Amino acid sequence: MQELSELSVPEIAAKEGGPPSFHGVFIRAPAILEVGPEVEVLAEVTVASDKRVESQEGISESEKRVIVAVKQGNLLATAFHPELTADTRWHSYFLKMSEDNTGASSSICLSTSEEHLSFYEQPRIDLPVFQY
Repeated sequence: MQELSELSVPEIAAKEGGPPSFHGVFIRAPAILEVGPEVEVLAEVTVASDKRVESQEGISESEKRVIVAVKQGNLLATAFHPELTADTRWHSYFLKMSEDNTGASSSICLSTSEEHLSFYEQPRIDLPVFQY
């Protein structure tokens, strides 16, 4: 089962432009339970908590923030699938992280020798991409 959530992504928006939110596609998504001091939280989602909180108005269900994207140095982890949307900002952000850590550019070199032609002649199978 796939779930969609609107994620607040201020760091991605600041670095890559675009809206301050991202449509996250979750498929059996794990959650990041805690992070260390060197870890930067890039996205969180609000979920209903099992715990009940007492307020002046009575007992109400509380909401819990769950971490779904983090960065530490040259490592990037997400609990959702950015490749299943048409929004390429996470991919661009990752490539720029690689450039920052290696000083290399993010160009891809493809070999055109005859030994690799059969690979490139294979039919292309596209993944389903969610358009909004």
